[in-house]
Amino acid sequence: MTCGNLLCGCLGIVQVYAGNLPLAAGLIFAAALLDFGDGFVARLVNAQSAIGKELDSLADCVTFGVLPAFIIFSLLGAFAEGAGTLSLRGDYLPYIAFSLAVFSALRLAKFNVDTRQSDSFIGVPTPANALAVAAFPLMIAYGQPGADLVQQPWFLVGYSLVMSYLLVAELPLMAFKFKTFAWADNQIKYIFLVLSALLLLFLQFAGLPLIILLYILFSLIFKK
Repeated sequence: MTCGNLLCGCLGIVQVYAGNLPLAAGLIFAAALLDFGDGFVARLVNAQSAIGKELDSLADCVTFGVLPAFIIFSLLGAFAEGAGTLSLRGDYLPYIAFSLAVFSALRLAKFNVDTRQSDSFIGVPTPANALAVAAFPLMIAYGQPGADLVQQPWFLVGYSLVMSYLLVAELPLMAFKFKTFAWADNQIKYIFLVLSALLLLFLQFAGLPLIILLYILFSLIFKK
C-alpha cells in the first residue's frame, strides 16, 4: 500500500506533463487513502517496522511534496505562457512552486526524528497541503467557487511561500488519533469533522482549502 502511494505520485507527475491536472489531483486523493490505510493495516496485522516508516516518508515526499509542486508549477506556467513580454515572470515565476517540494522533504525528515510528534503534529502535515493543492485544478475543471482565484499568479506564489513556511513551522496541530471516543475528550475534533463535512457538502472541492485553514485554526484553539 505504501508503494502504491509512491506509484500514484509518479503517475501523477506524468499526468501533469500530459496536461491532465484533474487526473493528477485524483491520484493525490487515491494516494491519501493508501497513506491512511497502510498505517491502519500495519497496526492491525502487527507489521510495523523501521523500514516501513522510512518508506512511508519517501513515498509521501514524492506524492504529497513533489507532485503538488508540479501542479502549481503547471498552473503558474500556464499563466507565464500568456504573460507575453515579462520575461522575468515567464522564465522564473513557476519555479517558486518547488519550494513546496523542498519544505515537504524537510518536514518529513523532521517528523521521522522528532519524538514530540507521536500524538500531535508540529507543522502542517504534507498530505494536508497536497489535498488543498489537489483541489485547485478540480475547482478550475468544474467551474466551482474560487476557480478564478486559484488561477491568479499572486495567489499561487503566496500559497507556495506561506505553506512552505507552515510545513516546518513550530506550530502544534492536532492529530486524529482517538484514545477514546468520548465527547468530552474530543469535542474540538468532532466539531471540526462536522464543519468539514458541511464545507464539502456545500462547496465540494472548493471546501478542501478552507478545511485546511479550519484545521490550523482549530488546532490553535485545541492547543489553547
